[in-house]
Amino acid sequence: DPETQAVLPRLRSDLLELLEAAVTPGGLAGAEPEWSPDWAVTVVLASRGYPVSYSKDELISGLDEAAHIAQVFHAGTAERDGRIVTAGGRVLGVTALGGTPGEARDRAYESAEQIVFDGRQMRSDIAARAVERVEA
Repeated sequence: DPETQAVLPRLRSDLLELLEAAVTPGGLAGAEPEWSPDWAVTVVLASRGYPVSYSKDELISGLDEAAHIAQVFHAGTAERDGRIVTAGGRVLGVTALGGTPGEARDRAYESAEQIVFDGRQMRSDIAARAVERVEA
């Protein structure tokens, strides 16, 4: 879920410990997860035709380069003959952190631009209003 992809990278607590505590009676009572103060922005890369239909089996390149800047979450991908290809409408979520909304946004888009596949679509307005409001 793209919304979760923008939240979990900010979590500094051990997620597994929190999940294990959540399934025991009273396990989360008093739990105070630690969060990074950084802002997070996620940009979704989608296949041609999404959301009505989508292309599949398009070779994806630039994943390693993008991972140097941001976290890349696979959603609609598959491995074919040792290569990563598109296999769904929402192909990848690219999440970056930054000290300001603008910094996080710039990093997310810089990382997303490293990723290439035929028919790649991405919105260019993600977090634009947040940047305007906070940094105005």
